[in-house]
Amino acid sequence: MIKNFKYTFIAFLLQMVIAHAQNDPGKYTAPKDTMVIKKLSEWQDQKFGLFMHWGTYSQWGADASWTICPDDWVKRTGPYSNNYFEYKQAYENLQASFNPVAFNPAKWAKAAKETGMRYVVFTTKHHDGFCMFDTKQTDYKITSPKTAFSANPKSNITKEIFDAFRKEGFMTGAYFSKPDWHSENYWWPYFPPKDHNVNYSPSTYPERWRQFQDYTYNQVEELMTGYGKVDILWLDGGWVRPPAQDLNMPRMATMARTHQPGLIIVDRTVSGEFENYTTPEQEVPEKPLPYPWETCMTMGTTWSYSPHDTYKPVWQLVELLVKIVSRGGNFLLNVGPDGHGDWDPIVYDRLKEIGEWMKINGEGIYASQPVVPYSVDNIYFTQSKKERKIYAFWLAGKETVLLSENIQLPATLAPAIKQISLLGARQKLKWTVTGDHIIIHIPAALRQNALKQSAVFRIEY
Repeated sequence: MIKNFKYTFIAFLLQMVIAHAQNDPGKYTAPKDTMVIKKLSEWQDQKFGLFMHWGTYSQWGADASWTICPDDWVKRTGPYSNNYFEYKQAYENLQASFNPVAFNPAKWAKAAKETGMRYVVFTTKHHDGFCMFDTKQTDYKITSPKTAFSANPKSNITKEIFDAFRKEGFMTGAYFSKPDWHSENYWWPYFPPKDHNVNYSPSTYPERWRQFQDYTYNQVEELMTGYGKVDILWLDGGWVRPPAQDLNMPRMATMARTHQPGLIIVDRTVSGEFENYTTPEQEVPEKPLPYPWETCMTMGTTWSYSPHDTYKPVWQLVELLVKIVSRGGNFLLNVGPDGHGDWDPIVYDRLKEIGEWMKINGEGIYASQPVVPYSVDNIYFTQSKKERKIYAFWLAGKETVLLSENIQLPATLAPAIKQISLLGARQKLKWTVTGDHIIIHIPAALRQNALKQSAVFRIEY
């Protein structure tokens, strides 16, 4: 039966690959570099990461860079909102007042580690072009004398964040925006910007576009050489792609991996050899995907800090993690520091409670893989990559879990069961196999004790 189960799983994955190839014109291209393959596998085992969108826009509580984009679907906030050019000037002048004196990356790293997160991705530069690192290519940066925070010994924010998280054992990822709405070689002042794209024709003005290529290349090289070990280069702005907006990714990737061997490159939404994993945004795929992937999602409703944001409850965040991991993905959870340089107190509360759940149940999350049938009703499954163990996550859809007398699982999960236990409980569990089902019998004492967020059963076989 175990042999047949393995064949069934392999056959399903093969069907998924074929279906994806037929339905998705942007096929995944697996990396060939053995060091990239090794690091990608290591990254997949981490499962849970921290994303942070932070920049001068946090002072206004604006939606990251998007309020300066003239796309007419963007709702602008803050002063000067009735005049685009005045608004953009006022937005860029936020550099002068940006002084996040509460910035303490060691505090963030400790909180994230206690939550059970294993890697971090930080916005070194968002679409507005403001650099949260000490670039030599522009004065629109955190370390410029024009920036209030530049006199602070922690002014090179990206370096401080990477160092603090690396000290706690995290893999580090540099988010970097390919478009740059501050650069005169992307939004040329000769023309007004029309939307989020370059505002001139690169084919008509090739020299200007070449300067932007070099500008981008040089900034990426700075990040790859002056900030210690970097594991992930997370490139955003997928509309910047060949043929119209070609940044010469082969050249950039070769340089980056020369400095950072094994670097994972995520040229998101641009299918091909430089999208080492895909990044579903604010959604969870209904089924496992036949390639490495990561859901990036906000803890609240916006990517950057908003004083009026509403944060997802802990039970929902835990369930999102479980659903994502059961489908073979990683969960990159975003929080936005405020203009003073700290997280909302609610964020710390949420992370602490997630961490308490992870301390008990994390063994079913890390270094796991999907297992057929993935989920049945409110129960989701993972399988340990290293041990003969399957985990069944019983989701309650609320903060407290009250188990029923019998929990029913598909018998195909584990043909030869050695032991079943409830993580965090000492009582031994009994079970019976009837036809196509495993029925776990829950003692009265366990049924009377409310668990938090989700109950997890370990099935050893």
